[in-house]
Amino acid sequence: MNYPDNKLNRRSFLKVSALAGGGMILSFNWLAGCKPNSSEILDLPKEWFRLNGYIKIGENGLITIMSPNPEGGQNVKTSMPMIVAEELDADWKNVRVEQAPLDTENFTRQFIGGSQAIRIGWNALRTAGATARQLLINAAADQWKVPASEIKTEPGFLIHVQSGKRAQFGEMASYAASLPIPENVELKKVDQFKIIGTSQRNVDIQKIITGKPLFGIDYKKEGTLIAMIIHPPSFGMKLKSFDASEARNMPGIKGVFEFKSLEDDYVRTFFDTVTFTDLIAVVGTSTWEVLNAKKAIQAEYEPISAYVEKRDRFGSEESRIVPAGQENTESQAEKMRIASLKPQELRRDGNPEEAFKKASKVIEKTYTGPFLAHNCMEPMNFFAHVQGDKVECAGPLQKPELTEQALSVRLGIPVENIHIEMTRLGGGYGRRSYAHWLIEAAVISQKLNAPIKLIYTREDDMTSGIYRSRYQATYRAALDENNQLIGFHINAGGLPENPIYPDRFPAGAVENYLAEGWEVPSNITTGSFRAPRSNFMAAVEQSFLDEVAEVAGKDPIDFRLELLEKAKQNPVGKNNDYDPARYEEVIKLAREKSDWATNKEGIAKGFSAYFCHNSYAAQVMELKMENGQALIEKVVSAVDCGIVVNPDAAKNLCEGAVVDGIGTALFGELTFEEGKPSKSNFDQYRMIRMKEAPKVIETYFVDNQIDPTGLGEPAYPPVFAALANSLYQGTGQRFYEQPFIKQLQS
Repeated sequence: MNYPDNKLNRRSFLKVSALAGGGMILSFNWLAGCKPNSSEILDLPKEWFRLNGYIKIGENGLITIMSPNPEGGQNVKTSMPMIVAEELDADWKNVRVEQAPLDTENFTRQFIGGSQAIRIGWNALRTAGATARQLLINAAADQWKVPASEIKTEPGFLIHVQSGKRAQFGEMASYAASLPIPENVELKKVDQFKIIGTSQRNVDIQKIITGKPLFGIDYKKEGTLIAMIIHPPSFGMKLKSFDASEARNMPGIKGVFEFKSLEDDYVRTFFDTVTFTDLIAVVGTSTWEVLNAKKAIQAEYEPISAYVEKRDRFGSEESRIVPAGQENTESQAEKMRIASLKPQELRRDGNPEEAFKKASKVIEKTYTGPFLAHNCMEPMNFFAHVQGDKVECAGPLQKPELTEQALSVRLGIPVENIHIEMTRLGGGYGRRSYAHWLIEAAVISQKLNAPIKLIYTREDDMTSGIYRSRYQATYRAALDENNQLIGFHINAGGLPENPIYPDRFPAGAVENYLAEGWEVPSNITTGSFRAPRSNFMAAVEQSFLDEVAEVAGKDPIDFRLELLEKAKQNPVGKNNDYDPARYEEVIKLAREKSDWATNKEGIAKGFSAYFCHNSYAAQVMELKMENGQALIEKVVSAVDCGIVVNPDAAKNLCEGAVVDGIGTALFGELTFEEGKPSKSNFDQYRMIRMKEAPKVIETYFVDNQIDPTGLGEPAYPPVFAALANSLYQGTGQRFYEQPFIKQLQS
């Protein structure tokens, strides 16, 4: 970890802060209330000293910690600096946080996705803080002429007990910045943590609640033009020609032209996912003028031909068949039925065919899940200014490093000449991983030689992808005469991807087990959706296990614990990707905290649990039925994600997952007619309403002091089945098709 020395005076620091997004130069103590006493806050220092890529310390002790990963509401902009501050032994009230720009030299995996930010950043963030702390200690030891081993720290201070000497971090920062980086540093033990494990307010909360510019949609720069795009109205079609004669003469319009976001011969990487690459750009001085010009353009489209799309999947080449034709929801279902008859074997344990032949009881159920739209609150947008061989960009995206590489190829400009500033995301969970709109904005800017702010309308976003795939799964279970589970078979697939994780529970817990998968090619663009694939597999697996438990005459929780005990004591197979002991623990915690064994009059209870993204989550949902409507009274969530960095923020994530999951399970659906999405805005795409959210959500965490694992996604998948299983208890009906509202209304 060698970082160049970097001394910044007040003037240069203000410039750096301004480039980082503006509004960050004011010291703000988020721990001191709405109107903190000025004496409690350190003023902006005259000089700053960079100790490493994460930390700058002012001469007066004010500390700036860079948050490397994009912030999309998961609170990493607070939690990641907390980890650095912990090992630095900083005084949290004197810490300020800045969103770091894309910087592949100082930071690794600078993106959000897969709930891996804290897990993968854990050691790097701690090491950065501990390294800076050791530099300060070494500086004090040199200045005071004492052994470094005798110097201790307490929040914000260096102390030499023997001589009584004491100094603020800022007093040693200048000298510390000139010292060589220590080769080895000692990290704290868990029981020494002072900041990690405490609840700290979101560092942006004051700006959020007062409407300060934080999001990409807020980004402004003098002379910026507004751009929008027009894409084909249906999948399976492409642009043939257009007439923009009227639009070009409308007030404020600076240009209307056709362009390609990605060249046809470009070998896409994993996140270069977009269907429509031949687009019409409409550019003007204001959003209103551009919107009106869009309506005046007459475009003609023609069918695409089938083709094979080649991709570079993190170093390995893969091909995807993109068929011709405009797809319909009904015809898709028939294709999925046919594909399910010829699946590919993904895992086999024992002799499942023989187990089903000998079974006393066989349970078989089929489940379906529709395409889903992300519907982020903040529309897709990005700022781009291409000037010769220099590119300046700003906006919300999840994978800036990967997008930067695609942008470099498309513009023919070296990566080192591209600067991407990351703004706060107004929603993401996969949608902003595929940042083709950044490339579109840059191509438009390059063509017009002007700064461009590209904005998608809600209709642009909802009708151009990227969606969660459409899925189907058939589950079969074989029980012997003693109601023991002796065989388990999954046949699942999707359009266009297979959702199965073949090595997850109950694999490893059943002697005879078979997992089979299949796929149906499609030209509809799909991609990551909160807890990819797990969001469907958890829903159907946990719903089915409840039904099997009922047939076996067992309590749903006892049934799962019985299987996990088998997986723990005598596991089947070698590739099981879950820890049965941790799985058991989180289920037991949910059972205890929900008072599962106690029945309440008029209240239906449903249980669900799932492992994904390295973490375990279990939920108990309580609801009552009134006039055919499900009123959700309470949800109890138990989560094992290892060490919880910021408890309040972690609870917020879990609460959001519960509300999001209930809304999606009840209402989420996108269908297609001749390749055209059936819904294009919120007047058609139903979202959960406040009165439909649970009255109470309780969240509990397993305290096991294991290094942190994922949290943004793991609490989401179990919600679907917790709802389905509680609805069964309340209505007497099983739910096999999402969204559940269709069956409830019928």
